[in-house]
Amino acid sequence: MTDFQIILCTCSDREQAERIAHRLVELHLAACVNILPGVHSIYRWQGGVESAAEVLMLIKTRAAHSNEVQSTITSLHSYEVPEFLVLSVTGGSEPYLAWLNASLQ
Repeated sequence: MTDFQIILCTCSDREQAERIAHRLVELHLAACVNILPGVHSIYRWQGGVESAAEVLMLIKTRAAHSNEVQSTITSLHSYEVPEFLVLSVTGGSEPYLAWLNASLQ
């Protein structure tokens, strides 16, 4: 078990995702953010079913930074309720985990 996490967050477009990603990495709150275009989301919102093209961010961080990551996303995001899902990392290659650790210092 590690204290690393992957946080999922969707954005309305690549520009917004890149702005958030750059800020998180600059602040050492994320070691890396993968931006995956071409996500098509179907979801329930305010009593109806909606559909939207989105961009997904995979944010690599540690548990200690989770609240600050959420706060940073909220301050820069255009959505009223941004997606913020936390997945625990239970393992990985030692060299990659060491790089994550060094990048989050």
